[in-house]
Amino acid sequence: MKTTVLLLALAAGGLATPLLQAAELFPLSSVRLGAGPFLDAQTTDLQYLMAFEPDKLLAPFRREAGLPQIQPSYGNWEATGLDGHMGGHYLSALARMAASTGDAQVLARLNHVVAELKKCQDANGNGYLGGIPDGSAAWQAIAQGNLQADTFSVNGRWVPWYNLHKVFAGLRDAYQYAGNLEAKAMLIALSDWAVKLSASLTDAQMQTMLRAEHGGMNEVLADVYAMTGDQRYMDLAVRFSHQAILQPLAARQDKLTGLHANTQIPKVIGFERIGALTDRRDWQQAAQFFWQTVHDKRTVAIGGNSVKEHFHDEHDFSTMLEEVEGPETCNTYNMLKLTEQLFRRDEQVQYADYYERALYNHILSSQRPGTGGFVYFTPMRPNHYRVYSQVDKGMWCCVGSGIESQAKYGEFIYAHDGDALYVNLFMASTLDWQGQGVKIIQSTQFPDQDTTRITLSQFAGKKTFSLKIRYPQWVAKGKLRLTLNGKALRVNGAPGEYVTIARAWKAGDTVDVTLPMTTRLEQMPDQSNYYAVLHGPIVLAAKTQPFANEKLNYLADDTRMGHIAQGQVCPLESSPLFVSDTRDFMRRIRPVKGQPLTFTAPGLIQGKDAASLKLIPFFRLHDARYMLYWPVSTPAGLAQLQDSTRQAEAQRLALDAQTIDQVAPGQQQPESDHFFQAEGGENGVNKGRHWRHATGWFSYALSDPQGEAQTLRLTLSTLDAGRVFDVLLNGTRLQTVAVAADAPQELHTLDVPLPAELVKAAKGTLVVKFVAGKDSVAGGLYGLRLLR
Repeated sequence: MKTTVLLLALAAGGLATPLLQAAELFPLSSVRLGAGPFLDAQTTDLQYLMAFEPDKLLAPFRREAGLPQIQPSYGNWEATGLDGHMGGHYLSALARMAASTGDAQVLARLNHVVAELKKCQDANGNGYLGGIPDGSAAWQAIAQGNLQADTFSVNGRWVPWYNLHKVFAGLRDAYQYAGNLEAKAMLIALSDWAVKLSASLTDAQMQTMLRAEHGGMNEVLADVYAMTGDQRYMDLAVRFSHQAILQPLAARQDKLTGLHANTQIPKVIGFERIGALTDRRDWQQAAQFFWQTVHDKRTVAIGGNSVKEHFHDEHDFSTMLEEVEGPETCNTYNMLKLTEQLFRRDEQVQYADYYERALYNHILSSQRPGTGGFVYFTPMRPNHYRVYSQVDKGMWCCVGSGIESQAKYGEFIYAHDGDALYVNLFMASTLDWQGQGVKIIQSTQFPDQDTTRITLSQFAGKKTFSLKIRYPQWVAKGKLRLTLNGKALRVNGAPGEYVTIARAWKAGDTVDVTLPMTTRLEQMPDQSNYYAVLHGPIVLAAKTQPFANEKLNYLADDTRMGHIAQGQVCPLESSPLFVSDTRDFMRRIRPVKGQPLTFTAPGLIQGKDAASLKLIPFFRLHDARYMLYWPVSTPAGLAQLQDSTRQAEAQRLALDAQTIDQVAPGQQQPESDHFFQAEGGENGVNKGRHWRHATGWFSYALSDPQGEAQTLRLTLSTLDAGRVFDVLLNGTRLQTVAVAADAPQELHTLDVPLPAELVKAAKGTLVVKFVAGKDSVAGGLYGLRLLR
């Protein structure tokens, strides 16, 4: 733990000794936000939360419990297999919002939803509570050991344990944040059901089942153990810990490339939680290694990670710039949860620095101001844009985590460790530190201004404790300044440490902190020629309009792939860029007078509308295309850079223009969005490329709304030479494929013509099925495109 002690030349001063015991975050009910962007975001989220219709969220639970539905269920993910997951998120969000605001209507809504869910649990009669379609039969089969697990399905059900984890977590949060005792009893009953269900499964069967995404089941069961002291719940939490992920991490091996990112992060949160409760140090070390690896090697400027939901090669971020499915918001939501846990164990500034970076630049930026609505993917691709959910349409995972995130901004601002108070974030807020009988008021317009004032109030006499103020890495050494009651203090700290003021405090004492921010470039982590611009911890970006009179719809519809911004992709070579004779060109990025955190770069930016482009905080940039990562060139190298970029992109863009629909086989969301089904299906990764095969068959439903399809393009591998399988379209065999051994490249394509009469009869939905030949395997399939 890095702690720097500040000695005060005052009679009341003292020496602070670093404490080794664990830090604790304050309950949300002890913190209130002050005026600023986070309070605005919280208010917007509250309105969005209350716009949901509880009876529609309750409909899947009532259906599965055999109770009449008052209203039909919401659509989208809530009606296509993940039914009920949003109800669990809703409990968590309401509980956090009630704690964060004290709003009586929010609390009443929470208590109402819990009471209605109790009716469903009682009707089930065995402790179970869920909205999974035909869940009773699914769970009965699992209890009997009849299970087939894939990366996102168990016995054909879409990630049932992931879905159920949201209900577990919602009940936990309703109790822990809002004090609902009925929710606690329901959680224990649901946990008892899970203990009984899994009792007959061997450890090997459990591990097989954990191949499918299962959320943070290990963490929430560990929490139930902490509530009750009942060892059965901890034993099940350990059994719900995926050894295929834990063991490499415990051995400090990075085997993350190609893995579905947000499947892994909740598992690791559980490793840390179990480790903390049971003194499994190796599990905690595995969690810290995971965090450090993702933070150091796979995180971009906004604090997010992953492309198309998967961890990419740490040495190659090209897909981050090529694809429009950039960092997923759920990933950052869970990385922040893990960060909180690690900070509790070891109060390092790096955790608070990351938390601040991700909070401002990803979480805050992911909610549409005013109307609400949440972002799933945040493209890093130059000149692309984001789309936002609508309260009655988008039921994605990132809506669920989004309504939670925007309700818990007060959670990490402060922490305490014995008689030490940590100030982690510079955010307008009031803390009621009941343990000391002190109220802490932080007054600031950060990040628009680089100062914050901490005022101590509402206590009599003197209170002795240590105030630990974060010295961020983005403040230069020797530049942080402190005053106590107007008197300058000598700061002996350095970036990456906590500066400690230890003294007997009296009511009315004020500490002013000045945090000078500088503007700097941050290179893409793989050291490629793309740079983000930051001012302090704030990522700056520019609104762009590459196409004249373009009208984009920034509100997502309720289709399965509505969460992806599917507008025209702009060629990379046409994007604006920085052009200068020297890399030392930061002086050319100039602040705009009277407009906080707004900059121009005259002569530095070249490209369309370069003279009018302004750099503003990314969290304030909405409903527009944007530049976040910029290529850099010298004037002499500009033409060559643009030409090489054009050549590299030409084939890709031409293929994209010809593509009507496509699937990334073996990748969770693309497969589920195309209604993947299989018998004997398996998937994996070869040299960073995902594949799918089956000993029986597998299928996808492709969309061809205009009836334009002419060709299916399959990507195959010579490593599967000799495999034979049939390709069927809506039940009609198109072709028997024998995978070749003599293709010019290991990965190669095969085009399968589509008869016009079959395409016409399909009426827009083409179910493509791959059926293994006798004693053979269907696939492996590395890519599938439907071409005009």
